[in-house]
Amino acid sequence: MAFRLLTPKNNNLISAKLLSITQVRELATATPTYTRPLSAAGLFASGHMRNDWTRKEIKSIYDSPMMDLLYFGAKVHRENFDPLAVQQCTLLSIKTGGCSEDCAYCPQSSKYKTLVKATKLLDNDEVLVAARKAKEAGSTRFCMGAAWRDLHGRKSNFNKIIGYVKEIRSMGMEVCCTLGMLNESQAKALKEAGLTAYNHNLDTSREYYPKIITTRSYDERLETISNVREAGISVCSGGIIGLGETPEDRVGMLHTLATMPQHPESVPINALVQVEGTPLEKQEPVSIWEMVRMISTARIVMPKSMVRLSAGRVRFSQPEQALCFFAGANSIFTGDKLLTTDNNDFNSDQEMFKTLGLIPKPPNFDQGTSPSNKINEVQEKQTQNIL
Repeated sequence: MAFRLLTPKNNNLISAKLLSITQVRELATATPTYTRPLSAAGLFASGHMRNDWTRKEIKSIYDSPMMDLLYFGAKVHRENFDPLAVQQCTLLSIKTGGCSEDCAYCPQSSKYKTLVKATKLLDNDEVLVAARKAKEAGSTRFCMGAAWRDLHGRKSNFNKIIGYVKEIRSMGMEVCCTLGMLNESQAKALKEAGLTAYNHNLDTSREYYPKIITTRSYDERLETISNVREAGISVCSGGIIGLGETPEDRVGMLHTLATMPQHPESVPINALVQVEGTPLEKQEPVSIWEMVRMISTARIVMPKSMVRLSAGRVRFSQPEQALCFFAGANSIFTGDKLLTTDNNDFNSDQEMFKTLGLIPKPPNFDQGTSPSNKINEVQEKQTQNIL
């Protein structure tokens, strides 16, 4: 069998050329020839795990044309994950306000006059009822946040949280906490209770960090992340864009994350939610393109990490969120609140999942590792003494 290929000849005349089936197939599968060289997004979209990224390399990816970032972010994502599977997580503030830190974006700081009032730790029934409702709504990870700088002197509260972790894990959910700074023994106790992941964001680059927070150093954040990793707990660590930082600061934060001994299991990308009474209340909102650029770059340099579309999602339309999922995001927070700020409601998220053909990602209990020998050497009695 043969086919006739009609091609323009002279002006409006058509010439016919007889082609074999093989020739037709070759034409159909021929790779287009481009004069434009491949962007950095394309050059580095191999999907290989690397911990030796340079800032220059990550900046070149970040600066790639948006269409390339979308395409190659999606390519790496599809090579490592089911592109339709998105994890639904629920975040509950179990101890709100009254924090001694001065994070410039946070309405829970005692340094600023906001509408957030300090509360005590929620009791057992309130927490477990919220966890059950979250599971019924489709969440596979339940996160508990407490507005503390650290756990020093909070032995009773810490023991309660250990109990919450055990009970929520028994429901068949992943369990995450964000409780401020942790030492080795505290991390080990949480691991033994069944904690899946610990969230401790870098927030921004090392260089810009002092302009946002002065009550805790960048190295202290990295130390907590190290303690979490050494205990065998999955690390959840990302940051916030829209704090007044430069693109170089965003790249710097991604560089710190991507050059850790192990990439974080989860990388939340947050857009600043401006809150009246905080120093950053008048910051300009970030655009969807800034979010996509961060998500795509994070996906390319940390190919096997969950990339979470986090705070600020409420401002983005369904088509805008779809761009983020296409670029490589595969995790969201569901529920009306993210600690103290508004979030997308349950019904709108369900509608979005149906429209985009997204499916819930099941829980993963294999993440994390066995505690290192260093942690195993810490005696049990230290856990009691350091709280």
